[in-house]
Amino acid sequence: MKKLLLLILVAVVVLAVVILVKTLTYPFAPVKTAGGPPKTYEISDSALLRFSGGIRIPTVSNVDYSQFNYAPFDTLDQYLVRMYPLVYAHMEHYKINQHALVFHWKGKNPSLKPVIYLAHQDVVPPGDPSGKDSGAVIFSPKDKPLPPITAIAQTWDYYPFSGNVVNGRIYGRGTLDMKPMLFSLMEAASNLLEKSFTPERDIYFAFGFDEEVGGTEGAKKIAADFQQKNIRFDAVYDEGGIVSTKGSLAGINTSVALIGCAEKGFWSIRIKVKGLGGHSSMPPLQSAIGKAAVIMQRLENDQMKPMIIPTIDEFFKQIGGSMGFTSRMAIANQWLFKGMLIKQLTANHTTNALVRTTTALTQMKGSDASNVLAPVVDFVVNFRLLPGNTEEDVRKHVLAACSGFDVELENVREVREASRVSSINSQGYKVMERTIQQYFPDAVVAPYLTIGGTDAYKYEIVSDHVYRFLPVAINNFEQQTIHNNNEYISIENYSRMIRYFETLMSEYDKQ
Repeated sequence: MKKLLLLILVAVVVLAVVILVKTLTYPFAPVKTAGGPPKTYEISDSALLRFSGGIRIPTVSNVDYSQFNYAPFDTLDQYLVRMYPLVYAHMEHYKINQHALVFHWKGKNPSLKPVIYLAHQDVVPPGDPSGKDSGAVIFSPKDKPLPPITAIAQTWDYYPFSGNVVNGRIYGRGTLDMKPMLFSLMEAASNLLEKSFTPERDIYFAFGFDEEVGGTEGAKKIAADFQQKNIRFDAVYDEGGIVSTKGSLAGINTSVALIGCAEKGFWSIRIKVKGLGGHSSMPPLQSAIGKAAVIMQRLENDQMKPMIIPTIDEFFKQIGGSMGFTSRMAIANQWLFKGMLIKQLTANHTTNALVRTTTALTQMKGSDASNVLAPVVDFVVNFRLLPGNTEEDVRKHVLAACSGFDVELENVREVREASRVSSINSQGYKVMERTIQQYFPDAVVAPYLTIGGTDAYKYEIVSDHVYRFLPVAINNFEQQTIHNNNEYISIENYSRMIRYFETLMSEYDKQ
């Protein structure tokens, strides 16, 4: 017995030593933050005026293209021409599908692959467009006055298309998603042109008009046009990641710049469950709605298998140095603690989305009367596909959940597979990394998986290096204003965005 206990003790000690050694020698990236908060940069009143004026143009897209109001997009187009004469004078510019805007800035060396910067003109609806006006709003004299405000319930502090500038913030729908990228790109290019700057390689801007409803008429057709012209890009830059400020990510003791090197796929499927209809006074033992409930419970209780994909593994390597010892130990010893690590990640809805294809039940329709049994009940489930899972994998998963029932499957929207994963060793990534470190010195830069969809996905046909990053430092509260009431961007963030893009464009080919 003593020998057995001794062997167990030796085994425990050896295991502890192995775990400790692996933790201490795991290739966590050294924390490279230069320290100190992000710098503040001056911004002119005229630059704020131009951005505020752009927010005042209600470019709301509509999933029903027959109801799409294109007039505000025409207004925005005319507004950009007025506000950025240098850009229009020095860049080739044209439209795709009437409303998507493309700019081509010719560089010195046509043998180099060009770089493209994306943004979208459209915004989501504001919800209840109530809210008070403010004397602090910046008005452009060439623009029409705002429509009258009828405050039913004050859900916005300021009218969502006012562009109010109050207490260091610019309020309005689109101030984060994502007119600041469009306007900061135009400001950055205009500033560089004023200095007679010519890029080393060609630079393109591409501004779609329907990203919020799928991008099929904007970005998809722009990318197809580039493909037809046999233009391939060294890097594609779009929205997707942010600088998440210190304290925003649980367990990470620093700000983190999240570069989206991949994005999840999208599949909404309608499941029609058939049963016995008729009068509710003589119900069957199991109604169609009861069968649907069983399937829905199966889908929620038995979801797609979680896994740590290479992008998230690399994310852990980059940010591990800023985490506590227990977290580093679990990451470094996944051969032993992988199950525990995945359990911890799947216990939180935010991190759960990083390690599995998620399942979201979103819509349901049954009988139209309280005393009528519906012969068919349908519901919609939305899957966000993790790279490594395919449509076919999800279809098999759904069919297994529907086993034993008479069902029909129908796509609600076009299926979009998960994107490819872009390398962190490309020039496009490295330039972005050092530019981020310059403007956000307190942040660790890490690759990330973009959860939502972006226009960037459409550009995989013309580039192997697609990156998703909006250069703003925001906390959890500010993130929640995206697509929500009181959306705003700080003047500090917007002014830094302009400088960031100036540097990214002017120093792309500097070593």
